Amino acid sequence: MVTVVTKLVQYLHLSRRSGQYTMNHDNSKKTPDGASFDRSGSQDSLDELSLDDYWKEVENIHETRRNNHEEREALVVKEPDEGELEEEWLKEAGLSNLFGESTGDSQESMVFLSTLTRTQKAAVEKRVETVTQTLRKKNKHHQIPDVRDIFRLQSDPKEKVCDENETSAVRTTENRSGTQDETKGLKFSVGTNEQKTPPQDMPFSETDINLEIPFAEQAANTKDSSVGKMCKGGGGDTLPLNFRLPKDKTGTTKIGDLAPQDMKKVYSLALIELTALYDTLGTEFKQQKAAKIKTKDSGLFGVPLSVLLEQDQKKVPGTKIPLIFQKLISQIEETTLETEGLLRIPGVATRVKSLCQELEAKFYEGTFNWENVKQHDAASLLKLFIRELPQPLLTVEYLKAFQDVQNLPTKKQQLQALNLLVILLPEANRDTLKVLLEFLQRVIDHRDKNKMTLNNVAMVMAPNLFTFHGFGSKTIEQSEFVMAAGTANVMRFMIQHQKLLWTIPKFLVNQVRKQNAESQKKEKKDKAMKKLLKKMAYDREKHEKQDKVPNDADVPQGVIRVQAPHLSKVSMAIQLTEELKASDIVARFLSQKSGNVQTLKKEEVFLYEIGGNIGERCLDDDTYMKDLYQLNPNAEWVIKSKQS
Repeated sequence: MVTVVTKLVQYLHLSRRSGQYTMNHDNSKKTPDGASFDRSGSQDSLDELSLDDYWKEVENIHETRRNNHEEREALVVKEPDEGELEEEWLKEAGLSNLFGESTGDSQESMVFLSTLTRTQKAAVEKRVETVTQTLRKKNKHHQIPDVRDIFRLQSDPKEKVCDENETSAVRTTENRSGTQDETKGLKFSVGTNEQKTPPQDMPFSETDINLEIPFAEQAANTKDSSVGKMCKGGGGDTLPLNFRLPKDKTGTTKIGDLAPQDMKKVYSLALIELTALYDTLGTEFKQQKAAKIKTKDSGLFGVPLSVLLEQDQKKVPGTKIPLIFQKLISQIEETTLETEGLLRIPGVATRVKSLCQELEAKFYEGTFNWENVKQHDAASLLKLFIRELPQPLLTVEYLKAFQDVQNLPTKKQQLQALNLLVILLPEANRDTLKVLLEFLQRVIDHRDKNKMTLNNVAMVMAPNLFTFHGFGSKTIEQSEFVMAAGTANVMRFMIQHQKLLWTIPKFLVNQVRKQNAESQKKEKKDKAMKKLLKKMAYDREKHEKQDKVPNDADVPQGVIRVQAPHLSKVSMAIQLTEELKASDIVARFLSQKSGNVQTLKKEEVFLYEIGGNIGERCLDDDTYMKDLYQLNPNAEWVIKSKQS
């Protein structure tokens, strides 16, 4: 068993060899600007963080495993063959049509590609080129595309040259043939020549997270800038961690606000954008892939999240967080969050092991006696649950990418990467992580009493999320010495800025809108070509006119019709004004409730934007309706609860 002292000695030895980390507070202060601290957001705060908590937690984890005497099948990460990683990436991005026997068959892929930015296209081209070369080496007989043909509609050489006089707007010129006409009247801010800079009266500051311009484009623009702020090793690293999101008049979109069909598109775009960001910053981005292993198909600990939720939903339909996970958090909070050393001080190992076994047998029967569970034991069980997952909470695919966030040049770029990584997590992992981070913040809110600051909590929780023992690799265990401070800072970043991480950037939503608009345009053209008979065309036009006349008469210019089928006032015409917000519309409907309608609270119902260039989107209260209407004039507006 390696002691904490031995670990620290080994860590210091590695630190001296790498020249990247230091444990000496005084020396760190003497480090000049532009030295080793410039590369990462983790190094410049090492002198603030005590690694003692980290190594004590690592030792507690090893002690728990030793006491359990349980042998688990190691989760082996497969080394991908040449080109296999890129093929998997293209499949994940929804672009499997770009190689193989189905090459070029999908119009949907062409629409998707037409909405990509300069840096996103470069990321796709790079992967397609690698796959193409691999297939040629393997003498595959099916069609192999030339990477230049994939973006032939966007092959204008001008787009490869960036005008240094341009502001931070995206300087892409894709879709010159037809895109502008098909999206006329829609002010999309991504992938078109209609890209606009932020209003002059609302400039983006260094601590603002600009969600209107793709992150990779921001990085490329800054990198290309003659000022070269990033060349000194991270222009944002000297700034305090007080990043914020400027208000968006068309509404902030949170994860969970979009319909599944649009969220699927967001996922593909987020993967491409994250890869483009890493490419632009010169950081390697590789998804890991785990070999399938046999896992438990019932129980609580060591059970896949998907299996847990499947059995939990039989007990509580619609639940999205494992019941045992919820109960352990509530058990910790029911006592008090003011207990000193909460999360840091471990429970008694033998008692925790006994409780674990008893929970496995009695939890679903409802016969487990929670009064016997002490607070520190519950905290140890919570961390045990996270560690014992057959695959890490941050997933095998993206765990290394989460770890590598610390290597990005600036804190702002680290936060942008974390935002995209959270979007890429499977829904169950993402929902569970959200509940965990919210709980950790509540613990920190009581730091005056429990002595658990943000740094303390980050140090304690980092080993439980980032040093996944299931890989069964000595190299990973050894690397924890090097990545200790870095992962602790990533953990701290995730806790501190969790609200930002669950926001879907506006540029991704706008790319989805553009895809939908392009698809609808193509669908209309396809239908028109199929219906060649004049009589059918005449009947269709007549039918459309009959539908439009009453609607035009019913809804004058500047007025929207809002439906609320579950409220007493089921429909209302609303006059749009500059200051009208989504919350104002909901309030008007709720004020019309009759006594026969079940009492509804404001936080239970929301205004939805449905159709037009979006599938379905739940609006936040501060959405300015006139601005959103101009972005999506063909949408329908419906008030409902998220459960309906």
